[in-house]
Amino acid sequence: MPLPFTKPLADTKSIAFTKASACGNDFVIIDMTNTLAAAAADMPMLTRRICDRHDGVGADGVEWLSASKNNDADAAIRLINADGSDAEISGNGTRCVAAYLAANGSGGSLRISTGAGIKHCELISRSGNSFEFEMDMGSPQVAPPFALKLSAGEVTGTPVSMGNPHYVIFVDQFPASWQILGADIQRQPVFTEGVNVEFVRVISQTEIEVRFFERGAGETKSSGTGSCASAVAAISAGRAQSPLTVHAEGGAQTVRWPRDNNVFLRGPAQLVCKGEFFV
Repeated sequence: MPLPFTKPLADTKSIAFTKASACGNDFVIIDMTNTLAAAAADMPMLTRRICDRHDGVGADGVEWLSASKNNDADAAIRLINADGSDAEISGNGTRCVAAYLAANGSGGSLRISTGAGIKHCELISRSGNSFEFEMDMGSPQVAPPFALKLSAGEVTGTPVSMGNPHYVIFVDQFPASWQILGADIQRQPVFTEGVNVEFVRVISQTEIEVRFFERGAGETKSSGTGSCASAVAAISAGRAQSPLTVHAEGGAQTVRWPRDNNVFLRGPAQLVCKGEFFV
């Protein structure tokens, strides 16, 4: 006789999900091509519930996966942050989706439509549910550094766009209260669309270490676009050179930037689990 908790719950609506992680930057993937209930859901509200680390699955965001409308990509994704706000793209989240697609038979060369355009992910290796991809992140936009006057003092950072906005600050050592500083920076009115904040410590010409405070998620263990923005800012300032290893609390990724060309991000993605979330 089956145990009581193995029986389907009567009159309970659920949405199937897969959870994935890229260097500790974790995402829930909801495939709307297979889950009709998700199409009618209040996606921001449901994302907040799913991402809650106590009463939900726990994640930095949800990648809502659907078919590409123009058949110009293998899939399309809408990224909603843990706080319910939309984001143009996550490099790590897109790589997690690529791992999901590859695991489900879509091949190793994938085109994924994001809010920042179509991104090409090339599978480098696979071992079980662990994958490594290199992803064409497109061309960065770098603006001159500018200073901000905060309650804790003045900071200077470099604005970089990777299809989403970043403010990159170079430090000799990470401030003890860098999370508070990051949140204060995000509140500044100059960032009309919000901003992702990176604190960067240059280790050598080929290595940097970064802390991330992301728009809509707060502190994260890694960031794909943040790693790219940090590398681009360091290379532009003559502090480092390509290829560049980006160390974060969740692990390391590699960024290649042939100057005046696209940025390429290489790193792991792991499928962690799958299940059903009760709506």
